[in-house]
Amino acid sequence: MSRQLFYFSVLSLTLSACSSVDSKRAQGGFDYAKKKESKAFIVPKNLDNPVKQKEFIITNNINHQGTIGEKMDVRAPSLVLPIAVSSRTIAESHEAIIWFDKALENKDLLVFIQNALVSQLKSDDVSYEMVESSTQHESESKNQSKTEIYESDWYHNEIETGWLFTDIESSTSLRFRYEFFLKPHGRSVSLKVLLIDYMKTDHSGGSNKVDPIDKQRAEIAMLNEVIAQVDYNYRLQQRENRLMRTNQQLVTIGENKEAESAYIVEMGLDTLWGNMPFFFEKHGFTISDLNETNKIYYVDFTKPETSIWDTIWGDERPVIEVSDAKYQFVLAPVDDKNQQTSVSIYDVDGEPLPLDILELVFPVMKTGLSFRNLY
Repeated sequence: MSRQLFYFSVLSLTLSACSSVDSKRAQGGFDYAKKKESKAFIVPKNLDNPVKQKEFIITNNINHQGTIGEKMDVRAPSLVLPIAVSSRTIAESHEAIIWFDKALENKDLLVFIQNALVSQLKSDDVSYEMVESSTQHESESKNQSKTEIYESDWYHNEIETGWLFTDIESSTSLRFRYEFFLKPHGRSVSLKVLLIDYMKTDHSGGSNKVDPIDKQRAEIAMLNEVIAQVDYNYRLQQRENRLMRTNQQLVTIGENKEAESAYIVEMGLDTLWGNMPFFFEKHGFTISDLNETNKIYYVDFTKPETSIWDTIWGDERPVIEVSDAKYQFVLAPVDDKNQQTSVSIYDVDGEPLPLDILELVFPVMKTGLSFRNLY
């Protein structure tokens, strides 16, 4: 026998041995299962009974129909994993149920969770249908609770054996129910998963009876898939929000309260006032004085010099094309909400810079006053 053929034979035996081990069942000796109960201790009539300690008494109130020995299921219990934002489980609950609390104020929570379920079913290539939708009004409130129930089509799972010629060793089919409950205030939704149909077929025949532990594990596994999809959808939404903020135009050209041309910045007055020194430092301005009460910066401008080395190494800074001179930057709120601030620029004579100058330097100002790529 060649060495290669010998190694292949050993590998085949190893694989067949591994496949014969049932990871669900206990392995080892089970002599304890054959032991008979010992007889009660009999005390002679002329002697006193020993004192019994109640805390050491073993009750007989147990499930005598439970499995023992090699039939014992030794798998670790399945757990609902609340990995999604603002999700929580019910303590000591054996049901496949989870609660989601509102995390996105601009999204309908029930619709958001339902969309995650639909996404999961579509990715699994399994169809679904809504089988129930009901609303219950609160007696002394306009709020209302809501219950919606979905049911999936069949999930099919086949186990094949063989190498050159495969054979289906077993086939398992499952169908689930998804129960949503929305609390009256609309900020909490529960999702409960139930296994409603089951069919398993193997060489010994078919059966629609499922072991209680297998049923619970299937329900929790299905629920965890949906939770993971909810978490993924939250991450997608957070990414979209970040991109939206990044691409948002925070600086525009408009007018201040005196109808003078000015830059309008989507930022509160105090926040922008505190950030302006960073802008001045990066763009060739030196603060000579300031009036914090009236929110005025007095600055001297000197156009930064750009060397050939800045161009080569990519350190060239955007240059504001205005004359070297003294300027005043006056900040003021645009409205009472203080969500926008006008930045008016005056020359040494107190005259506002004309619109054509503001438009000329706008490409630099829109980045500088939004404080993107600052650090």
